[in-house]
Amino acid sequence: MTTEDIIIHIFCKVDDRMPGVKKHPQAKLYPSELVTIGLLFALKGGYFRAFYRWLKRDYDALFAGLPDRTRLQRALKAHRDWLDLLLADATLFTVIDTYPIELLFPIREGRSSQQIGKKNRDKGRWSIGIKLCWLLNKYGCVVSWAWDSMNTHDQHFHHVAETIADTSIVFADYGFRSKDGVPSNMNLCKKGTWNERMFVETALSMVTVICDLKRIRHRLRDYIATRLGCVSAMFNVLLDLYHDLHPDADPMKMSIADFSL
Repeated sequence: MTTEDIIIHIFCKVDDRMPGVKKHPQAKLYPSELVTIGLLFALKGGYFRAFYRWLKRDYDALFAGLPDRTRLQRALKAHRDWLDLLLADATLFTVIDTYPIELLFPIREGRSSQQIGKKNRDKGRWSIGIKLCWLLNKYGCVVSWAWDSMNTHDQHFHHVAETIADTSIVFADYGFRSKDGVPSNMNLCKKGTWNERMFVETALSMVTVICDLKRIRHRLRDYIATRLGCVSAMFNVLLDLYHDLHPDADPMKMSIADFSL
């Protein structure tokens, strides 16, 4: 599959999920085009400047001309609520876990009073960054997400599970335990039990390898939230595409490597 085919397939999926979103008369891009660009950036990773140069140089014609880079970034930030239309529905069983993302090298700690990332250990080394929390359904699709600084304990993401307290049982590891208790629908699993919940580790490893999400370069909260929203929506769209292109595959199988840019 060529890169142009990937872009077109993603656009078609996004457009099908946004039938009621209308284009502003002064906007240069349609809503589904704008969201498609956000998903492509989440898939390609890296700096937005480099991504924009690549998109403008090679695929400008697919969007009938792109707006300026800064205007495009502001539009993505302003309309990041559209990304919620691409989140999946909860199933009877869901899985929750967190994922640390580095923003700065530890040596740069404290150089700016506006730094968002906080210091914590990640895989045995100190990092300064944020923590992403994903709630996945039984098919591996993202149902909900949240984020905070890296030194935030997992128990502070209980509210993600509480939003589906009436519809789903949430499996979590012991990192989510709290002396004040856990949500009524959360089930803490010991190591070696309910190994089905480990597919969240598979999903997070995919965005590490394919999307280079382990380190991001944003410095403002709004742009960080936009990037994480794009990654979550992108993951759902690519899983749908994978099963559309491989109808005989196991419904539980997760793969986005076919769409790597």
